[in-house]
Amino acid sequence: MSSAVLFDAPGPATVRRHRLYTVATVVGLLAVIAFVLLRLNAEGQFAYAKWEVLVTPKYVEALLIDGLVNTLKMAFSSIIAAVVFGVVFGVGKLSEHSWVRWPCWAVVEFFRAVPVLLMMIFFFYEVKVAGGVTNGSTGAYWSVVAALTVYNGAVLAEVFRAGVLAVPKGQAEAAYAIGMRKTQVMTLVLLPQAVKIMLPAIISQCVVALKDTSLGYAIGAISLSTVGRSIYNGFQNQIQVVFVVALLYIAVNYLLTLLATYVQHRLVGEKSPLDLTRAGNMQGGENTGGAGIV
Repeated sequence: MSSAVLFDAPGPATVRRHRLYTVATVVGLLAVIAFVLLRLNAEGQFAYAKWEVLVTPKYVEALLIDGLVNTLKMAFSSIIAAVVFGVVFGVGKLSEHSWVRWPCWAVVEFFRAVPVLLMMIFFFYEVKVAGGVTNGSTGAYWSVVAALTVYNGAVLAEVFRAGVLAVPKGQAEAAYAIGMRKTQVMTLVLLPQAVKIMLPAIISQCVVALKDTSLGYAIGAISLSTVGRSIYNGFQNQIQVVFVVALLYIAVNYLLTLLATYVQHRLVGEKSPLDLTRAGNMQGGENTGGAGIV
């Protein structure tokens, strides 16, 4: 009955029409894919010589070790730092003191507005000129990490702020009523409950940070995109290299999503958050007649 209130069940004619649309869409997509494959074949893009470098151990090692490992290092470092940045400035924006709240607001809004690539270039030349770093790869690495940290940290600050505000006000009021200080209320009551609300957005931002490491090619940071560019510049096989690099990014992002989903289910209990009928939840309460459940 509830579904019928929202929309009418489709009739036979509508069902047939929707099936026709589905078939037409599938046929159209297959036609586009076939056209692209035929054009690539006509241009000789499936020739073994174009793909040979991608099965050569030397270049496979370069992609996986020099490219993928450095990409993961930059992403991991920036994500950890961005979470810390986001917590500090997200909580700062909730402060009752204006001298804390407004500077935090200005920092978050500024770094959310500036493009990541511009920040990478700025940090790179600042490190190179002001810091006196002679190792260009080291300076580029930390420039990418710094740019991704401040950008993703600014986004996560808004995520944390929204997550804390989404927790019912009664939780904080109850904590204050039993004598907790504001710091205790935030760290022990609000933030743990807000994690469940914030986790999907945090996962999405982790994926964004991982993909944005590819922008490091502009300053010479060693990553998948940089190694891939060096390979296709030497062998003129841009399509093949970009295809393989894209597959690596997709695989890593998919694994990251699976890991984050597992952590969410394991720590937050998203699979069955309201399941009170399992044996583990009813220990000591079998004979209470439900009196122990509020």
